[in-house]
Amino acid sequence: MKYFKLILTLTLLSNIAFAQKVNIKKAFKHAEKQTAVMLTEVEKAKAKTTNKKLVSPRTIEKGELKLVASRDWTSGFFPGVLWFLHENNKKNNTWFTEAKKFTADIEEEKTNGTTHDMGFKVYCSFGTGYRLTNDPHYKDVIIQSAKTLMTRFNPKTGVILSWDHSRDKWVNPVIIDNMMNLELLFAATRLTGDSSFYKVAVTHANTTMKNHFRSDYSSYHVIDYDPNTGAVLKKNTHQGYFHESAWSRGQAWALYGYTLCYRETKNPAYLAQAENIAKFYLNHKNLPEDLVPYCDFDSKKIPNEARDASAAAIVASSLYELSAYTPDKKSYYQQKADKMLHSLSTKYIAPVGEAKGFILLHSTGSAPSNSEVDVPLNYADYYYLEALLRKRQLK
Repeated sequence: MKYFKLILTLTLLSNIAFAQKVNIKKAFKHAEKQTAVMLTEVEKAKAKTTNKKLVSPRTIEKGELKLVASRDWTSGFFPGVLWFLHENNKKNNTWFTEAKKFTADIEEEKTNGTTHDMGFKVYCSFGTGYRLTNDPHYKDVIIQSAKTLMTRFNPKTGVILSWDHSRDKWVNPVIIDNMMNLELLFAATRLTGDSSFYKVAVTHANTTMKNHFRSDYSSYHVIDYDPNTGAVLKKNTHQGYFHESAWSRGQAWALYGYTLCYRETKNPAYLAQAENIAKFYLNHKNLPEDLVPYCDFDSKKIPNEARDASAAAIVASSLYELSAYTPDKKSYYQQKADKMLHSLSTKYIAPVGEAKGFILLHSTGSAPSNSEVDVPLNYADYYYLEALLRKRQLK
């Protein structure tokens, strides 16, 4: 009987391990087919509008492909998707040609100082392109974009201002998403040798670590600062259901942000922060079995709440990188990321030829605002492909 139970246990474990394998080659073939559809759909959408500033696909709205201008915070993700496809398959020159074309559409953002989203817009497009091409023009755009982002840093608060809007709600709002833009500043230090970019990045990371997190390492979405004293005025969760709830994509931005900060600085405090954020996320009682979270961990609608595939993609990508810095938890983090990718590549994948060419389904932008609920989103596709590439690099 004991022998039978042992065999059964080993068989079950073997089946689980097999089920969580991700076929990277198959996943990229699917992504290529979908993106070919997307390129056609983009041209159709552009033909329907007289607004020449609409350059990047963001989501599907009322059955139609929604294009956004370069100033939109999501504009850089589709160029990044094209660069990832080029990285995976350099034999197909289409991806290189299209990546260059869609990336060029984002360049005017390098001097747009009205937003903190410079990393999302420019680093995901020009930054990814520069990593693959070493194009000196891309380098110049990255540096100029970093200089523009620096103008939003306030030494009194120790953080980079996020939003210029909603002044009726906040005086000096800083969102957890802003951690993602620090990668641009670290890159600018490497490219110029100017440490001022680095200093602002670590100051922002340190201040955020001090003020954005609860005792369980979950993160608020928005912290409002007094711009003259640096005092914290409010702690809110704008895209969650209530201020003390854990908005799942916010936790994903936090994990990714502190993992990249450790990569760039080797400061053990950032590694510890990333691991604690991962622990909160992975051990949460409301994390579904397939590891694709509800849009808010504390939603009262669970289990009838919308999922957020984008959060799972961001976390999976983060965990693959984090596993490289934590030998004692390497296998654990990789297994969790594998399970997330397996879920995304099987249960959340768009059928070939459908969804206007988006790769993943079932992401959520802001459920409390009833905005982009259970739809494809370009940043879900971006981080999904990045996670696939990171998994292959680990091999």
